[in-house]
Amino acid sequence: MNINDSKVKNLVDWLRDAHAMEQQAETMLKAQSERLEHYPELRARIEEHITETQGQRELIEQCLARYDASPSGIKDFGGKMMAFAQGVGGSIMTDEVVKGAAMGYVFENLEIASYTVLIAAAKEVGDTETQRACETIIEQEIAMAQWLKDHLPQVVSAFLTRDAAPDAVAKR
Repeated sequence: MNINDSKVKNLVDWLRDAHAMEQQAETMLKAQSERLEHYPELRARIEEHITETQGQRELIEQCLARYDASPSGIKDFGGKMMAFAQGVGGSIMTDEVVKGAAMGYVFENLEIASYTVLIAAAKEVGDTETQRACETIIEQEIAMAQWLKDHLPQVVSAFLTRDAAPDAVAKR
């Protein structure tokens, strides 16, 4: 496909955005997982999603390679810096686990929207391989968002129980 075609250019730009988004997600998830001490089910699911996220990043890299394009170093760096700032901000909150899980749910929905855009763009340019890759990724993002939505009440309950105990650490 002709990279000079405006539709293809947009698709490639959005793939670069998705790559940066996955870099950001991986950084955020790793930081969150490393700090979780008292929420083993949440930590296990996050660690599972880290592996999925790494696979998603690789799928996006393959999509870019088919266009002889590479990820955007600037966008990747920006994503990592945003994740770092979020991690630092989260670490000083007294309810880090609750805010982290809630923000994870929000971020998953951002990813779902981004892959919805990529699927539509890939269809528009006739790139069935990118479409399939993004459909695989979006299924994982939907599953993670649903898991977080389903488990947020449990995280909140566990946090509140730990927070009410005089000697327990609740935030992580």
